[in-house]
Amino acid sequence: MWRVACRYRLIERIFVLMGKSSDAMHVATVVSRRVDKEGRRREYKSHLVRRTFREDGKVKHQTLANISALPAPAIEAIRASLRGEHLLPAAQAMQITRAVPHGHVAAVWAMAKTLDMAALLGPAGRGRDLALALIIARVVHPGSKLATTSWWVDTTLGADLDISGATTDEVYAAMDWLGGRQDAIEKKLAARHLTLEVNPANMAMFDLSSSWMEGTHCPLAARGYSRDGKKNREQIEYGLLTDPEGRPVAIKVFAGNTADPAAFKDAVTIVKEKFGLEKMVMVGDRGMITSARIDAIRESTDLGWLTALRAPAIKKLAADNGPLQMSLFDQQDLAEISHPDYQGERLIACRNPALAKSRDHKREELLAATEKTLAPIEESVAAGRLAGADKIGLKVGKHIDKYKMAKHFTLTIDDHHLAIERNTANIEAEAALDGIYVIRTSVAADTLNAAGVVEAYKNLSRVERDFRTIKVDDLDLRPVFHRLEDRVRAHVLICMLAAYLTWHLRQAWAPLTFTDEHHPDRDNPVAPAARSETAKKKASRRKNPDGQPIRNFRSLLDHLATLTRNDVQLAGSEATIAMLAEPTPTQRQAFELLGQPITVNLRK
Repeated sequence: MWRVACRYRLIERIFVLMGKSSDAMHVATVVSRRVDKEGRRREYKSHLVRRTFREDGKVKHQTLANISALPAPAIEAIRASLRGEHLLPAAQAMQITRAVPHGHVAAVWAMAKTLDMAALLGPAGRGRDLALALIIARVVHPGSKLATTSWWVDTTLGADLDISGATTDEVYAAMDWLGGRQDAIEKKLAARHLTLEVNPANMAMFDLSSSWMEGTHCPLAARGYSRDGKKNREQIEYGLLTDPEGRPVAIKVFAGNTADPAAFKDAVTIVKEKFGLEKMVMVGDRGMITSARIDAIRESTDLGWLTALRAPAIKKLAADNGPLQMSLFDQQDLAEISHPDYQGERLIACRNPALAKSRDHKREELLAATEKTLAPIEESVAAGRLAGADKIGLKVGKHIDKYKMAKHFTLTIDDHHLAIERNTANIEAEAALDGIYVIRTSVAADTLNAAGVVEAYKNLSRVERDFRTIKVDDLDLRPVFHRLEDRVRAHVLICMLAAYLTWHLRQAWAPLTFTDEHHPDRDNPVAPAARSETAKKKASRRKNPDGQPIRNFRSLLDHLATLTRNDVQLAGSEATIAMLAEPTPTQRQAFELLGQPITVNLRK
């Protein structure tokens, strides 16, 4: 404390002298070199406040104070002050006039740059800038088009792409421009990810989903099977085509009442005619690739297929003396079988014990729930409050199939009696096939073995992962508010391209998120997928080995948004300088994983 007090008294004395003296004063640094007793050369620096004056025509110096004991910043401050510089407190020397979120849009822009998204969309221009901004906004901050234009102003994306003042009409024009280029964009994506050079498996995955509509005047809106559980709403459907890894390649919008096989027919046309891929193997679920569709493929193309049989067909294979018997699974969980109805095809029968147990448990729950629903009706009949076979039948008919279990009950109804019993034989017959599924394919055994066929079919889960990304987890495609067909298609295309960006971001940022980076190899392809030990450790510890927190994809984007770009104005100047806040270790690593630097301006 004594030393600190002495230093402040010294500084005070210097400034008193400065006020009294009219002669020039400065800080002189004197360097002296000496050799100590051990013969070592040492250098000593002294910082002296000196007054310079003339006497008898000669320049002389007077030492007023030795300030060597002061901290280096204080010495430099005194030196600058004696030079005539005006020193201000830091708060007055510069002012941050605005701080704008930057890190999240900069990261997504960096990935878009890596993927050459701008060239993918089309020629440079205002339309392309707005379309790319809509795609990036869908990844970072999904919302309506009006909300998106407002959000642009609050991030560096709007300023750097010069779209902050974009009107709603300009946004709709950009959507129309993007929609007009859909075929060209999808051809480029197919060349990137579906050609034989980059896709040795020569496979494409296809699946169909739906989203409900707001409004009543869209020609595409119709009532159909709702995958969102919105049975009372009109909807659209859209089919997504991906490579085997799940990268989105193409998407097509259908009317809301389109059947799965009809959508698959269009997918075949796109692959064959638009992309020119004659030998591709199409992978789809059992409702998508039906026997009728397979016959059509055989007649008109050289495309292959890989799908699964439906329950009635499996039941037929398991009938007496059929090729599908439980003894097939005594040694392993899969077996290749054949049947005259499937000439020129391969059938791979699989049994998943874990799935069998789950289905048995679920069926028992649904049977019990159905009995509980029907119990009040039985009580009413027994008490005489409900009579007449027709009335009893109508009442039972309303509730017996609530949980799709009517096939497992036997009913006895007359005017004053109701008996409900489980059909044990039917239940046991269904239970015998629990966990069993059969995959059918045209791919030859020398091209893909039985285990590879099972793995290829299970890869459809990657398309389902894309649908969750598009609809629920990240991009909020639903509900759809647009009325015009072309705008609906453009909206879905924007979401697909945003899903393409998100797919690559998730892969790159796997070390920072809960994503499993190292999926363990499975000896048995039928067995459920397991997480790696690394993923389990991340989930339990919620930290990386370096102590940085593990985040999910959305919270990582939120954290990147805290990296701001600040407009700094210096004292005495109207000009501003753009400066980034100091990145956190996680933010630095996020950009390192993208292989891109953190730039102040997106376009640089």
